[in-house]
Amino acid sequence: MFSSKMADADGEATETGVWLDFARDCGYLKANDYQQLAAACQDIGRMLHTMVNDPEKFAPR
Repeated sequence: MFSSKMADADGEATETGVWLDFARDCGYLKANDYQQLAAACQDIGRMLHTMVNDPEKFAPR
């Protein structure tokens, strides 16, 4: 169950990145705001990806 929820979260992070691109392309975000948000989204995505690939490391003991 843990890895399933983490995979869902990883997918949500990817979707968020797509929406950030959309908001930038439509002119809803300034370039600087987009860069900050996209960088944060990528960091979170990397963390989630690590957790999905090694869930035992993050599960309660």
